[in-house]
Amino acid sequence: MKPFLRQQLERYAFRLAELDFLLSREDIMGDMKQFLLLSREHTDVGQVAARFARYTQREGDLAAALEMQSDPEMAEMAEEEIASAQAELTRLEAELQRMLLPKDPDDARNAFMEIRAGTGGDESALFAADLLRMYTRYAERQGWKTEIMSESPSELGGYKEVVLRMEGDGVYGQLKYESGGHRVQRVPATETQGRIHTSACTVAVLAEPDEQEAIKINPADLRIDTYRASGAGGQHINKTDSAVRITHIPTGIVAECQDGRSQHSNKAQALKVLTARIHEKDRSERAAKDAAERKGLIGSGDRSDRIRTYNFPQGRWTDHRINLTLYKLLFIMEGDLAEVLGALRAAQEAEQLAELEVGA
Repeated sequence: MKPFLRQQLERYAFRLAELDFLLSREDIMGDMKQFLLLSREHTDVGQVAARFARYTQREGDLAAALEMQSDPEMAEMAEEEIASAQAELTRLEAELQRMLLPKDPDDARNAFMEIRAGTGGDESALFAADLLRMYTRYAERQGWKTEIMSESPSELGGYKEVVLRMEGDGVYGQLKYESGGHRVQRVPATETQGRIHTSACTVAVLAEPDEQEAIKINPADLRIDTYRASGAGGQHINKTDSAVRITHIPTGIVAECQDGRSQHSNKAQALKVLTARIHEKDRSERAAKDAAERKGLIGSGDRSDRIRTYNFPQGRWTDHRINLTLYKLLFIMEGDLAEVLGALRAAQEAEQLAELEVGA
């Protein structure tokens, strides 16, 4: 194990002892907010410390087995133990490296996903519908709940714009690298001469803020408009001005909701989307600055970044940020995103590990 990594892990073991002491104090136990905060830290630190304890145990086992090699009667048993210990040490070290990576506090949050048609007219809107279906299918596989917050359908059955809310464990952490420009190359349904067209959509994934963050927006900075909703939703949706559009005047950011329920409900949901967009604007600006300074692999997640190409004639899917190409496009469009998202996560982890080592 590299020295910088061992030093980090030894600090975790020391911190675990500190937390054990703090959590035993009566004044801490009487402060529920502080107690819960320290308890969560204790859980996280304890997992790392337990893994490191197992690693040091297996290091001892390996050292003992190496000594046993000199005894002819024990040599065969020693070889088996050496192989077993070395394999487990390699696995444990990789796990510990991942556990030490800085955690994004938003990773555990629910998320809003915005999909917008770009260049390509009707074909782009149809591709937006395909992307919505792909992500919805993946959400079903993960056991997440999905809900369309707002939509602007196109004439041929696609979407000019659609906003989807996803609820489940670690939604934002899994999908945050999907933000950016998605390009499709295929023969459109409206093409009579079989020519391949290129069109594009943009995707933005936003962490859903908690209620306390939503309250921080100054009501004086908001303009709230109501209007008659359109689209599916039965008779009620077309008879009342239940749809809500909220504009954040200082930034010009707009959010709307027209899911067919009450105006009060739509206003609350639109405010959540608006808050998420404001936070994402700040996050993207910081990420772009950081990425420019360190030439980040994944990039800022800005919608203008072309991150992906879906080539249907070749069955090819390519992520341009990590130079990954897979020839399983139809499976991916059915929501088989595990390999895709895993590769992006691994690339980001590798970059973070390199930064940790440089800074050690």
